[in-house]
Amino acid sequence: MPTGIKREPLYKGKGLMTIKEFAAFSGVEQTTLRYWEEIGLIQPAERNPDNNYRYYSPTQQSAINFINLLSSLGVPLKTIGEIQDERTPENILGLLEHQENVLDMELHRLRECHAIIHRLRGMIKAGQEVNENEIAIVRMEDAHYILGPRNEWGDEPSFFETFMHFCKQAPRLRINLNYTIGALHESVEAFMAAPGQPDYYFSIDPTGYDKRPAGEYLTGYARGYYGEFGNLPQRMMAYAQEHSLILHGPVRVIYLHDEICMREPAQYLARVIIAAKRAKRGARSQPQWVEIDPAA
Repeated sequence: MPTGIKREPLYKGKGLMTIKEFAAFSGVEQTTLRYWEEIGLIQPAERNPDNNYRYYSPTQQSAINFINLLSSLGVPLKTIGEIQDERTPENILGLLEHQENVLDMELHRLRECHAIIHRLRGMIKAGQEVNENEIAIVRMEDAHYILGPRNEWGDEPSFFETFMHFCKQAPRLRINLNYTIGALHESVEAFMAAPGQPDYYFSIDPTGYDKRPAGEYLTGYARGYYGEFGNLPQRMMAYAQEHSLILHGPVRVIYLHDEICMREPAQYLARVIIAAKRAKRGARSQPQWVEIDPAA
């Protein structure tokens, strides 16, 4: 070529764009276009044989739209690449039905995560607000949970052995162990005899069929590791006797603060609740009544 004569770029007059121009035109980053080319999703319309520069056609925007839409719906790029050359209404319908099922499962997971977070926040905040030394009658709304299998305490009872048995049974019983796990004693007598040996464990899953009914509950708190209540059982019985309360039904234990928010096991905070009713009028002193957040 004679010196001083400037050759017109190959893409001029063809309506083609450089990768920079096409990136601005399509709204897709240059790095993304190069990556999609690498994995076979979209190829440049032409390449300059002199410098290997990429050139794109405006009509390739339809391919960009196809990739962007499916990608935004969560379809993997690998799947998009496999189906783009086999596009038919039937194939795309099948793909969309599959992705709809995938998203349904993800929505279920997200709703469950939200419910778990809501419950944990309620527990932790309740633990921050209580007076640990206070024993009081609490009005509670009903609450749902899922009860595990009955615990078997052998000659040498082990908390961890029974708890691990519950955890192993959880998948079969559709128990989500990410919810707070509580303990249930079938009676006040069972709790007083062995506070650290509950008859059942349960998950406070709000979708459970088991239910703690609304009502008034004698409530107390104790710091310590799982199953360690200090003198709380005796203090609760003394309070019930002084205020002429009849305690009935199962005893439930929920840890408002556990390993999720406390590093030291000795600082775990348990809430013990027992259904209570007045035995008669004219008791020596009136019990203290407290309102409580049912989510906690």
